[in-house]
Amino acid sequence: MRVLVVEDEQLLAYAVATGLRREAMAVDVVYDGAAALERIGVNDYDVVVLDRDLPVVHGDDVCRKIVELGMPTRVLMLTASGDVSDRVEGLELGADDYLPKPFAFSELTARVRALGRRTTVALPPVLERAGIKLDPNRREVFRDEVEIQLAPKEFAVLEVLMRSEGAVVSAEQLLEKAWDENTDPFTNVVRVTVMTLRRKLGEPPVIVTVPGSGYRI
Repeated sequence: MRVLVVEDEQLLAYAVATGLRREAMAVDVVYDGAAALERIGVNDYDVVVLDRDLPVVHGDDVCRKIVELGMPTRVLMLTASGDVSDRVEGLELGADDYLPKPFAFSELTARVRALGRRTTVALPPVLERAGIKLDPNRREVFRDEVEIQLAPKEFAVLEVLMRSEGAVVSAEQLLEKAWDENTDPFTNVVRVTVMTLRRKLGEPPVIVTVPGSGYRI
C-alpha cells in the first residue's frame, strides 16, 4: 500500500511514517499543502493522511483537489479540533475519514488499512491463494498452516501479488506500491526481494516470473 503523509509537525510526521513503514506500507512524507499537491500529481497513492491546518496550501484545498481530479485515492483527515462541526465539515469536503489529534497509532493504522481496501475491488480481510494465507491486519503469513516470518518489504510485495488475484504485476508496479519515492528505480531491489520471498515461502514455488512482464501468484 502506498501512503502519503502530509503533516507540518515534522516529529509527528516522522513518527507516523515510521510506524506505517513497520506495518509494511510504502510511505512518502511532505510538510505543506503545495508539496502534497506536487506529489499527488506524480505518484499514485492509495491513502493520503492529511493534516487539515497546513501551511502554503490549506489541507481543505488539497482535499478538494483530490476530489476534483476524481482520483481513487482515499483521504484520512487529521485535525487538532475534535468538534463535531469540524468533523462534519471535513467529510463534506470529500474526506473519507476523519481522526482528531491526539490519536492512538493503532487506530490510525486500522483506519488507513480500511481506506486502502476501498481503493480497489473489495477483497476479504484475509487473502488466500495457492496455499498461502495472508492477514494484513495481524501481519501474519501462513503456508499450509505453517507461519512464515517476513520482513516488511517482503510482506508488502506478497500482499500486492496476492491482491492482484493471479494477474501479472510488473516490477515497476511493485516498486510503486511497496517502496517510497526515495528508492532508486534502477536498482535490483524488486528482484532481490522476490528471490528472498520465494525462498521463505518454500517449495514448490508459488511466485511465477513472467519474462518481460513481471510476477504473479
